[in-house]
Amino acid sequence: MSERVSNSLLVVAPEREIAHNLAIRTLALAPLMLLVGAVFWGWAGLISSGYGLIIVAVNFLLGAAIITWAVEISLTLLLASVLFGFILRLGVITAAVFPFRGAQWFAVAPFAIALLVTHLGLLAWEARKVKFLL
Repeated sequence: MSERVSNSLLVVAPEREIAHNLAIRTLALAPLMLLVGAVFWGWAGLISSGYGLIIVAVNFLLGAAIITWAVEISLTLLLASVLFGFILRLGVITAAVFPFRGAQWFAVAPFAIALLVTHLGLLAWEARKVKFLL
């Protein structure tokens, strides 16, 4: 389990562990997503699916990094960071697509499928495993 040291106490950092698990599962799903992209869209589908998978893994890790940084400072900063971090990460995803949308190697459909299916599927998978303590 990931841990952080705060005020001489050992504190668990579950957001890093969850993001790490999601990134590893993204790698596990990569062969299937790349195969689907290659079969239906050729080389452009393969490359576009791979690009989408990289964005998914980076998005999960960046989200966890924002939470890990903000939770050490204050609850208010944590809440603001999660909200504005989400908006910022959506902007980064959009900005990552614009320069390549007209490129010959970029196919929108396999990119979008890899991005959406992987994001939603992995989040649903991880949500089943997260246990809330009351």
